[in-house]
Amino acid sequence: MNIDPNIIKLLKDAGCRQNVINHCIAVCNLSLVFAKNAPVDIKLVKTGALLHDIGRSKTHSLAHGQIGADICRDLGIPENVCLIVERHIGAGLTAEECAKEGLKSIDCIPKSLEEKIVAHSDNLIKGTEEISLKIRLELSKDLPGEIKERIVKLAEEIEIYR
Repeated sequence: MNIDPNIIKLLKDAGCRQNVINHCIAVCNLSLVFAKNAPVDIKLVKTGALLHDIGRSKTHSLAHGQIGADICRDLGIPENVCLIVERHIGAGLTAEECAKEGLKSIDCIPKSLEEKIVAHSDNLIKGTEEISLKIRLELSKDLPGEIKERIVKLAEEIEIYR
């Protein structure tokens, strides 16, 4: 897969470490596996996947999604890419869940198929290695049941494109 060096430069200029950049590339590669069989904008999936963790240049907390979207907006990146970045955490967070976590109280549930593909792919990549949904759920054992159910439903929706 051709990686756009300009997007890698954006990640580096934002302050992302190489391990984060490598993770973004791995998520992009997996996202493209789904995207090639789905009715989506492949360039949007690719760009969103590469930028999904740009917020990790500032924090590794849950806030990295919203912070990353703000970084992208400040850079003039199209809103559909910003929404992928903002909505990629797990299978998304409701406005209420965001508020409970001390984040901006906005709906961060992935809506578009492009957003869902990147969120699901991110769930299946730990570091740069693909893991199973079962392992992801084991790693997420402390999450509330409704969030784990959302992760499973997202997987069921996206895995049909593999």
